[in-house]
Amino acid sequence: MAIMKIEGSNIGFVGLGGMGQLMARRLIEQSFRLTVYDRTAERMNPLVAAGARAAHSLKTIGEESDVILSCVTNDRAVLDIYTGSSGVLASARRGAIIVEMSTVLPETSQKLSEVGRERGVEVLDVPISGSTPAAEEGTLILFGGGDLETFERCAPIFNGLSRRHYYIGPSGAGSLMKLVVNTVLGVGMQAIAEATALGERTGLDRNRMLEVLAKTAVIAPSHQGKLLRASRGDYTPQFPLSLMRKDLGLILELANEWEVPMPTTMAASIVNRACDEFADPDFSYVMEEMRRRANGELTNPTW
Repeated sequence: MAIMKIEGSNIGFVGLGGMGQLMARRLIEQSFRLTVYDRTAERMNPLVAAGARAAHSLKTIGEESDVILSCVTNDRAVLDIYTGSSGVLASARRGAIIVEMSTVLPETSQKLSEVGRERGVEVLDVPISGSTPAAEEGTLILFGGGDLETFERCAPIFNGLSRRHYYIGPSGAGSLMKLVVNTVLGVGMQAIAEATALGERTGLDRNRMLEVLAKTAVIAPSHQGKLLRASRGDYTPQFPLSLMRKDLGLILELANEWEVPMPTTMAASIVNRACDEFADPDFSYVMEEMRRRANGELTNPTW
């Protein structure tokens, strides 16, 4: 079978939420021929205006794409997109490549890879690290699982989306690496939330504390901007709290399966679940949650 060149190929993109919308736009700007699909049809309109073609079904994506990218909310959504009689794999061309970029369990990535291989389709799990500004600027970090040669062939696509892309290992390894990264992200944010609640409660000026803390070596770049936005009470979602809540659940599910004790991650998950479930602010909203509890504004804690 001839090796397909990525340059000049037809790219399909499924899932046009906050991150998917921005990544799809990046690919259009990089002059890829893009066909997009989302079950919420209105999400396709801005991308069509920018030069993409709208697909009216997953079947169309499968039939017309050489490479199919997807970015959706959870494991169930991934399997719904690809498997079954109306899924992408039912109509995908032999020799096509799937680049699944959602944050899911490694088991889900491995299952999808097995189904793809049966149909002559290579499946990569390539989850993303970075929030909406990084997606817009093309400075995401990507973690790859699956066949190394296929991953390397997709480099032109990855270069358009990311600052760096790393091959991690066989199918499921990219997804596993993303859960490791998000453990550090979520637990780190919880530590910041507790520390700043303590500082403010015991007399530090909140804005000055956050400004100085953001400049210290202990704060990771991914958390730096969160501190400055929190000083303005700005929790506009760049990485929605609901997604961090979901990711921490996946991490603890995996930890339970492998009997890995994760008490700090458990604590971070409890606080995430306690946050306002009627809105979906940024995951850094845990800072406001801990601040309110420290100040006695929440008198009926759930933990």
